[in-house]
Amino acid sequence: MLFVGVDLAWGEGTPTRPANETGICVLDETGRVVDAGWERGVAAVAERILGVVGGGTGGGGAVLAVDAPLVVPNATGMREAEKQVGRAYGRWKVSANASNQGLGWLAGVTLRDRLEAAGVAVVSGVAAPAPDDRVMFECYPFTTLVGAEELGYDVERPRYKRLDPALSPAEARAARAVATDDLVRRMSELRSADPPLDLLSHPATRVLVETPDPLPGPAHKHREDLLDAALCAWTASLWHRHGLRRTQILGGIAPETEPQDARGRPATIVAPCRPSQRLPLPPR
Repeated sequence: MLFVGVDLAWGEGTPTRPANETGICVLDETGRVVDAGWERGVAAVAERILGVVGGGTGGGGAVLAVDAPLVVPNATGMREAEKQVGRAYGRWKVSANASNQGLGWLAGVTLRDRLEAAGVAVVSGVAAPAPDDRVMFECYPFTTLVGAEELGYDVERPRYKRLDPALSPAEARAARAVATDDLVRRMSELRSADPPLDLLSHPATRVLVETPDPLPGPAHKHREDLLDAALCAWTASLWHRHGLRRTQILGGIAPETEPQDARGRPATIVAPCRPSQRLPLPPR
């Protein structure tokens, strides 16, 4: 079984303006990174993924965790899964952006269509896949960071993305670099976790560990995309190993009250969670 993490750029780009980078990371069941890097554009991302996991049936299985909306049945507003991110993880300062069909950037839906055509199925995350299945689900790395106790973010999420507006630009970049390097340190300690993640096992992810975070924005974003992809891949492995004992399904709990796509699917997000973050199931 392979575990693929995709930190997808939501915009698909244009002929004159390429899409932003997408980070990709692939783990095996021992936590070894068997592929890692970056691609631009949905077509290149799909080709890279399918080159590793294949399509159709037969052979080994794969679980893909994608940081992008895969099912967007709502014309406007916010998906129920995104609302539930705030309810479950708001105390840790984690919330989700709204996704709907009115957005001009839904590369996740395009990627889903390409992968589905190759035999990779979207799943809600409720049931475990068969050994030879190739499945994908939506995830959100911030829920992994605060929902997985191994990473130790007991109070709030790390500030490794946007600059802190309360600081001067130079101070904000320095603080972000410190937060990023601390996150890498914590992730490097997952080598002995269950499931494991060994960032040192591949040249691209080894650089994350051995090179301090750069201060300039583009260089930092390049690094951040691969970090998030590794978090997504580890989320896929965590879900496969522990299922709903360590994760919860946001959205889709009451599908009769949520919008569904043309195939009858509500939007769901697979999110690692601590006991205190687990949302109660609605009465039946």
